[in-house]
Amino acid sequence: MQIRNGIEWLIAWLLQIFLFNNLQLYGLCQPQVYILALLMMPIVLPRWADMLIGFAAGLLMDVLCNSIGVHTAACVLLMFVRQPLIAALVQEHERLTGEISWLTINHEAFVKYVAILVAVHQIAVSFLAAWSFHHFGMTVLQVLVSAIINFGLILGYNIIRH
Repeated sequence: MQIRNGIEWLIAWLLQIFLFNNLQLYGLCQPQVYILALLMMPIVLPRWADMLIGFAAGLLMDVLCNSIGVHTAACVLLMFVRQPLIAALVQEHERLTGEISWLTINHEAFVKYVAILVAVHQIAVSFLAAWSFHHFGMTVLQVLVSAIINFGLILGYNIIRH
């Protein structure tokens, strides 16, 4: 299973770097599928490992996107929220699999998990990139459009994968 996770991680990053980083949807959305790799991390990792992986993933995106800490902060926040969210949504017997996916946990819980973490990440990215509330309405619109598209891509991938 670890090899499959590694391959999926690599594919998500390559798609992000070569396809999605070059895709802008009317200035309202730039899909960020690289967070799929963070969402699907094994749930048995210690919190410090989650945070370190989030930091590294965000830093890599910042280097590739020249975004000066925006993705690093958003990914660390995502990973900070992830473990308590898993504790709240995933039942004890579902945690025994060690992974989180469409098949391993209740579908309703999985949808909530993806929706909340995508929203947290997108809010952080959008407002940190804007760095002001001057265009608050436009930033909120970007958050909504990006979150919906990213949610759809991530959920769709998980359903098709299984």
